[in-house]
Amino acid sequence: MSDQKELTIKERMAIERHTMNLQKPEERVKNFFEVALGYTEEQAQSEAERCLNCKKPKCREGCPVEVPIPEFIMAVRKGDMKEAVRLLKSTNNLPAICGRVCPQEIQCEESCILGKKSKPVAIGRLERYVADWELKQGVKSPVRAKQNPYKVAVIGSGPAGLTCAADLAKQGHRVVIFESLHVAGGVLMYGIPEFRLPKKIVQAEIDYVVSLGVEIRTDYVIGKIFSLDDLFASEGFDAVFLGTGAGLPIFMRIPGENYNGVYSANEFLTRVNLMKGYLFPEWDTPVKIGHKVAVIGAGNVAMDSARCALRLGILASMKKGISPPEVHIIYRRSAQEMPARAEEVENAGEEGVIFNFLVNPVEIYGTEQGWVEGMRCIRMKLGEPDASGRRRPVPVPGSEFDMDVDTVIVALGTRPNPIVFFDASGIERTKWGTIVADEATGKTTKDTVWAGGDIVTGAATVISAMGAGKRAAYEINIYLNNKARGGKK
Repeated sequence: MSDQKELTIKERMAIERHTMNLQKPEERVKNFFEVALGYTEEQAQSEAERCLNCKKPKCREGCPVEVPIPEFIMAVRKGDMKEAVRLLKSTNNLPAICGRVCPQEIQCEESCILGKKSKPVAIGRLERYVADWELKQGVKSPVRAKQNPYKVAVIGSGPAGLTCAADLAKQGHRVVIFESLHVAGGVLMYGIPEFRLPKKIVQAEIDYVVSLGVEIRTDYVIGKIFSLDDLFASEGFDAVFLGTGAGLPIFMRIPGENYNGVYSANEFLTRVNLMKGYLFPEWDTPVKIGHKVAVIGAGNVAMDSARCALRLGILASMKKGISPPEVHIIYRRSAQEMPARAEEVENAGEEGVIFNFLVNPVEIYGTEQGWVEGMRCIRMKLGEPDASGRRRPVPVPGSEFDMDVDTVIVALGTRPNPIVFFDASGIERTKWGTIVADEATGKTTKDTVWAGGDIVTGAATVISAMGAGKRAAYEINIYLNNKARGGKK
């Protein structure tokens, strides 16, 4: 492609956006392999040709980690993949993850100028292509920065913590990540299914962060093993970043939620992903799924839960020689208000997930033995917009009806876990349990402590958490550099 003549803007705009290669729906529902197969070299270079290389590009403004988007796409166009990798990783430490799970359609691609007249450049898919190219070649360990005497503790190894740690390590600071679980990665490991984000990809990105000099200590529950104050007083850390996420499930508080067969999406996905339930019987960690499953909610987590339940149910039915399961999404608003990514909704529909709109559960029924056997729902209509800007769902009197279900997965969001050290350490929290922190800097109400990601915002996206980790790392570095010069923050 690099030897071809330069295309005009009109010629670039005439190139059709390349669709992603996918497993066929009838095949992918029988496995947990990655659904999206990625671009070929020819597709990637052709898609890169669509970039207009605008004089005033807007795409970078839409990226929370400020990737130099036109520059890395230009490198792909020229076939200079090493340069594309260098540019991409100059600001993004986890590109193979972002290329798979970031909502580019409402961020960088939404700001793409080409998108005003045509379909935007497939920035996310090109990002994935570049990152996967590097992984295939073998990620080379970077030259480590000269280490200085300052130590930073990062609590949590999710996207915010990994990003903050990597950026600080690049500046020569000694960084230790404390992770409460037995593996690093946070929600990237326990929350997102293998068919959307293969765990070998996550581990490769974690290995890159470690290659920068970051130490990761798993099975460390800060607040139990060390208090936050202990990290400063006895462990010698100079700054702390809190990236503990939001892992406390939100329930509906309706009768019957304690029956067996009712899961929070957090528990269900953790069992499937982190505990390898999807690999049963190779791993002896089965996840019990009934024949009629209801998933309450319509965000990305609901789509992940429904698609996992469908696969588990189909695999079980194939072994038993029975009909495949029904998996329903139950959502109290209409299709237009669904918060999930459009491609996740589309994939779920192709696979056979059934959508029930303008429906809300009011009670879960169970057997005398304590197992779910049904759910009473009420039909809804949309009223005036609420604080979220979406029309408020209003119950329709007398419209109650029963659904025959034997498994219920509640996917209504999460809040931060009530961790002991927050209350004892002078860190202000909101009524929702999130940490009060400056949006621009991540600074909390406690001196030398920063925070970012879901612990501050509540459940949000991977890339927004990464952006928060990057901003905090920038501020922590300034603080430590001032400290080195004998100044004050």
